[in-house]
Amino acid sequence: MRSPLLRGALLTLQYVQEHGSIGLTQTKAFKRVFVHWAVEHFDWPGKSAEEMFRYNKVINEYEFPPLEVLHFLLISLRLGRHYKGAFRLTKKGAELARSPGRLFAELIPYFVLRIDHASYARFDDRPFGKWDVWMNVINVEADQGTTEAALYKAFYGEPEDWHTAGWRAMGAFSSCVLRPLEWAGLLMETRDNSPGKHACHVFKTQLWRSALKLDTDKMLQPVNVQ
Repeated sequence: MRSPLLRGALLTLQYVQEHGSIGLTQTKAFKRVFVHWAVEHFDWPGKSAEEMFRYNKVINEYEFPPLEVLHFLLISLRLGRHYKGAFRLTKKGAELARSPGRLFAELIPYFVLRIDHASYARFDDRPFGKWDVWMNVINVEADQGTTEAALYKAFYGEPEDWHTAGWRAMGAFSSCVLRPLEWAGLLMETRDNSPGKHACHVFKTQLWRSALKLDTDKMLQPVNVQ
């Protein structure tokens, strides 16, 4: 399944169907036993179980941001609810657990377009711009692959990267635009963190090409099939 967020949502809904509920802490977070299960099964990009457990043997929900965001989404979309100290499925949640296509249509647009992505980012900064502009430009600029820095320059005209004074602005753009699209499964990122380098390459996924219809599609070069 190409969308990490959709995969995580399906796994969570199916887990509740199998186990009846997920226990909650006093602060209404998922209990650690499920957090550990999620870390091991979500196969989240950049957050493998081996990496997560290397430094922390005990992981709370807030230490695994994708799960914290997903928990919020499932409650907001009324796919689950808190009842008597546990997270349980609603009728709607149980129905969508059996329908990945409908779940994708419900979950991904809401996550990308409606959520305040700065709320779970490292910084409070929000990049200037709107989703229709960001996505239409990325559609063209990343069609054959590009870099995080090149995309930032395409929008804001300044050649910032993580080694310049504008690194906070770059971080806000990465956290609030590129990362949500990667979590949704629409973009794929590869990072070169070798000594002296911090390059992030950005590619559109097949899911982007099949799920999105954008105004700039007519500007794309046809893909040659050998």
